[in-house]
Amino acid sequence: MSIIIKNDKYAYLAYRSGKKVVQKYLGVLSNPEVASKVKELERERNVPEEFYYLFWDTDPRNVNLKKNARYVIERVLELGGLDAICWVQRLYPTRLIIETLEASRKITPKSRNFWTIWFREGHAL
Repeated sequence: MSIIIKNDKYAYLAYRSGKKVVQKYLGVLSNPEVASKVKELERERNVPEEFYYLFWDTDPRNVNLKKNARYVIERVLELGGLDAICWVQRLYPTRLIIETLEASRKITPKSRNFWTIWFREGHAL
């Protein structure tokens, strides 16, 4: 998903639906509601400052949330709290989180056990 600005006036949301790229018109940028929506969507493309501590060994501003989904999920499952797991569940499908939990070698057995029970019991948001 990305934001496209045309002629410095019009905002579109572009995303893939199967093999097609769909552009959804958001509106004129001078509209305060559209401008706030664009800012909100841009904010979702980066790691929020409150979770920078999870990415202590790299620059969190350079983490691509789409390309590095597994890395982000592993960090949150191993080091994050409830607020971080809520953020990750808004970003990624639950199925991807569970697949990462099952396949990752970077998640300790203790964390793996906790999150396995968490997702099995239906605590997923």
